[in-house]
Amino acid sequence: SCGINAAYGEFQTFQHYFKQINLRMGDSLTFNIDNGYFDGLVRGFRSGILKRNDYHNLVECETLEDLKLHLQGTDYGPLLANDPSPLMVQTIDERLKERLVHEFTHIRNQCTAPMSEFLDYITYGYMIDNIILLITGTLRNRPIMELLPRCHPLGKFDELATISIAQSPAELFNAVMVDTPLAPFFKECVQDENDLDEMNIEILRNKLYKTYLEDFYAFCVELGGVTAEVMCPILAFEADRRAITITINSFRTDLLKDDIENLYPTCGTLYPEGLKFLKNAEDREEVRRILDRYGAYKDLHTGVGDGPNDKTLEDRFFEEEVKILSLAFMDSFHLGVFFAFVKLKEQENRNIVWIAECIAQKNKSKVENYIPIF
Repeated sequence: SCGINAAYGEFQTFQHYFKQINLRMGDSLTFNIDNGYFDGLVRGFRSGILKRNDYHNLVECETLEDLKLHLQGTDYGPLLANDPSPLMVQTIDERLKERLVHEFTHIRNQCTAPMSEFLDYITYGYMIDNIILLITGTLRNRPIMELLPRCHPLGKFDELATISIAQSPAELFNAVMVDTPLAPFFKECVQDENDLDEMNIEILRNKLYKTYLEDFYAFCVELGGVTAEVMCPILAFEADRRAITITINSFRTDLLKDDIENLYPTCGTLYPEGLKFLKNAEDREEVRRILDRYGAYKDLHTGVGDGPNDKTLEDRFFEEEVKILSLAFMDSFHLGVFFAFVKLKEQENRNIVWIAECIAQKNKSKVENYIPIF
């Protein structure tokens, strides 16, 4: 009996290994049929991401006009050429987003399923932030047309015009539930318009992200192959980041422990035991002790503090995210490079805007506090 069980166990191991080999071979044999052009394109875009020498040149700039000049010598080229002086930081931020959206949309408009569905998932996170922004503004009686320019362009969609005519939380609720790609997520998180109030708005955001991340994770598992191998750790990291952030933000609030736990995405490496510990944490030090038990997050708090030269926990998350995303380009024949590219370019945009803000405010003491990518 023991011998039969051992043989069966070896057979299952071999079967699993053979299945993984087939998935990888299938990816390498068929991926380029529909996606080869786009894969080459996004890897070309990736080569244009700023290097350390580029950042060194940017931090030496004394004015935004100098920064504009140095950006012309990079892959950005004449990005700001048509913007008159004096150049504003907001203008730089807008042009950077426009460039990213142009590159992303060029690929999205030409690709086919399942890649098109994968790229749609990338935009859902930005859509959530945009919808929450509009709901918050409506609750505060601010005109939606005034809020639309503040929406992230990657999270805009055709039905946004329908939402823009809503004048009350009830109208906005009905528009979101019917006319947006996020309707399936909202149906799981919101029962009626009475749930849309300022006290619950951040809870709603976290519920939507939880549902979104778990759905995206399941979609990547369903795709299988190298895409699943690359994307599942990336999404697991994002799920853990949200769980840790939710825990810290819940301190000194009236949220019950079980309510906090219900906001945690369940597709991270901390699930399930780590999340049980986190929901009962009472302060940051206890969160640190919990994370010390997990190798991936043991050094997360290194350098974090309240001093002038210390990093924030958010900075450390961004640093770790950059490392994970950069690894996506080490593999071939998978869709994870598209997600990694968008997120790395988003980090690059934050870096440039940070440097521009320091230059504009003539406060260069912290201009080096950006996060280099390559």
